[in-house]
Amino acid sequence: MGGSKMEGGTSSSAAATSTSAAPNRRDPYEVLNVSRDSSDLEIKSAYRKLALKYHPDKNASNPEASELFKEVAYSYNILSDPEKRRQYDNAGFEAIDADGTDMEIDLSNLGTVNTMFAALFSKLGVPIKTTISANVLEDAMSGTVTVRPLPLGSSASGKVEKQSAHFFGVTVTEEQAQAGIIVRVTSAAQSKFKLLYFEQDNGGGYNLALQEDSEKTGKVTSAGMYFLHFQVYRMDSSVNAIAMAKDPDAAFFKRLEGLQPCEVSELKAGTHIFSVYGDNFFKTASYTIEALCAATYEGTTHKLKDIEQQILRKRTELRQFETEYRKALAQFQEVTSRYSQEKQTVDELLKQRDNIQLSFMVDRSVVFGSKVSNGGNGRVPGEDSSPGEEDGKDNKSGKKRWFNLNLKGSNDKRST
Repeated sequence: MGGSKMEGGTSSSAAATSTSAAPNRRDPYEVLNVSRDSSDLEIKSAYRKLALKYHPDKNASNPEASELFKEVAYSYNILSDPEKRRQYDNAGFEAIDADGTDMEIDLSNLGTVNTMFAALFSKLGVPIKTTISANVLEDAMSGTVTVRPLPLGSSASGKVEKQSAHFFGVTVTEEQAQAGIIVRVTSAAQSKFKLLYFEQDNGGGYNLALQEDSEKTGKVTSAGMYFLHFQVYRMDSSVNAIAMAKDPDAAFFKRLEGLQPCEVSELKAGTHIFSVYGDNFFKTASYTIEALCAATYEGTTHKLKDIEQQILRKRTELRQFETEYRKALAQFQEVTSRYSQEKQTVDELLKQRDNIQLSFMVDRSVVFGSKVSNGGNGRVPGEDSSPGEEDGKDNKSGKKRWFNLNLKGSNDKRST
């Protein structure tokens, strides 16, 4: 939001250093030629100089320079991140490898096929960070870029080529600086871009200070920097994407972990340089940039401050709830497992009981044998006559009685 502290534009196109090369990796402090107690600013300054010196765009015919550039970028990727730096200081590369490193790629150093793969993965939701072209950074540092004025309360639209940048100058008065400044960029075409903020040095050049990558918000992509005199936060969606890949069921608890404090919360009176950098993989990026004074958005400013405080409190609550959830989940899984075992045991016991009861049935082969040995006719009671024999006798008797009755009647008639 206020912008993430910049890495000089090319953070680690080489975060891609392979693990097979791990034994040959040099100490990141040695690579950047800084001491272990160097400040973030000293590390960033050393990185910028080396990145520009060894960048592939300037050393197309020097493969060794390309490898050195990767080494420099990889080292800076570790030392520019407080958590990774702490891990490395405590346990070396093993801690970094175990935790994994974020990969950033330099599109200017990729072929068409690799760029297509990167674009495909990005479309599928894989968080792929891209670096800023060394040419853009070098032009800015030399002060040779064209800066268009962008008055407060106005907007400008345009299309910027991939790996190129449009620069804008926002002039702020003392009163406006005290009220607060907002710079936002949106793209209705959902283009990928970066919003950059540069600080002017004594030599007339511009050094990259802040960077905000575009995020999809509703039907547009957007990025913003908020200089409102209170701590503003930015959301790094890649943190949630990585958490989702590692543990989809628990990714919810990491949704707010990407909330990171912005390093700059205010601007001083003067002219400030912002830039829109085209970050699409192939085509130009269309955008609209606007600069606003917070004086006319006082109510909205208070709402932003309030909602971010609520989100921070909720993040703390979620961390506690995650502990409770995992404990309850473990108990649930234990109970569920026991339920399945107990059910299986009960089913088995009842099955054994049924089989035991069935064993009490009379053996028919024994019954047949006992009848024959007693001189009987070998038939089981109830089987002496075939079905219908009894009925046949009854029918015959009935017929006889009917015949006799008729015959008797005939004789009486004859006697009369």
